[in-house]
Amino acid sequence: MTRLTVRSESWPIRGTFTISRGSKTTAEVVVVELSRNGDVGRGEAVPYARYGESMESVLGQVEGLHGPLAEGLDRQGLQSLLPAGAARNAVDLAFWDLESKQSGKRHWELAGLPEPGPVTTAYTLSLDSVETMGRKAAENATRPLLKLKLAGPEDLGRVAAVRANAPDPRIIVDANEGWTAAQYSELAPKLKELGVEMIEQPLPAGDDGALAGIERPVPVCADESCHDTATLAALKGRYDMINIKLDKTGGLTEALKLKAAAEVEGFGIMVGCMLATSLAMAPGVLLAQGVPVVDLDGPLLLAEDRDPALKIEDSLIYPPAAALWG
Repeated sequence: MTRLTVRSESWPIRGTFTISRGSKTTAEVVVVELSRNGDVGRGEAVPYARYGESMESVLGQVEGLHGPLAEGLDRQGLQSLLPAGAARNAVDLAFWDLESKQSGKRHWELAGLPEPGPVTTAYTLSLDSVETMGRKAAENATRPLLKLKLAGPEDLGRVAAVRANAPDPRIIVDANEGWTAAQYSELAPKLKELGVEMIEQPLPAGDDGALAGIERPVPVCADESCHDTATLAALKGRYDMINIKLDKTGGLTEALKLKAAAEVEGFGIMVGCMLATSLAMAPGVLLAQGVPVVDLDGPLLLAEDRDPALKIEDSLIYPPAAALWG
């Protein structure tokens, strides 16, 4: 019999993290533990209000699995029992970790994939004044990839200030649904001149049909518009890339399927994250193998992390040790 425990945790952020929808000073996460015959598997996820989730709703979804687990629920059965989202993600990842411990195989072996290597992550500069974002860019000018949170009339100035203070890094930007189609059309050519390589979710998910009818001089990546494999078909012609996040797909099981399907359809792949600890990032390293844009910097933005944590050297993230996950 598989035993379940679930809890909420709060992890302090280094300073304040701001996007177009608001600011936060802590990362609120859900941790699931599945135990069987002395082995314990763990998974971490982030309830996200943008998708109608709360800490209470996610904890409730997970608590509802005691009965199915007693009846033999496994990872494959979980996929149809819970919808894509944070609750399924935490449980799915705990299943992967438990399966790894009980089989004596690492997570990549269970997935039938080669052993993963380290990946280079973006480092995110949260939304702030032009001056502050320029200063933060100078402090991180040696990182290979910077991701800028944007959302308003000063966005061109923000990017220009970052480029002036950090001439060498690659730059991607994320509007978090904060622009209109007209703003994208006006800003994109100018951002291209500043070396911006990708614009993430410029329009609200419900209004992104406009992207199909306008020129896209900078590739556009779907985030809030892309959740799991079922949402992929509607993105064709609107987006050039998709951002795969475990909290949206509902776990690594579906994320691997989405990655494979998106590659067949010709989408570029980005692997992203919510703001969380190394436990949440660990499975993302496998997903991020061979991906041109990786954004798994959650632990870098926290004031403290788990022990053991992922090994991170500057912006280089190594695959997790078995003691952490998988």
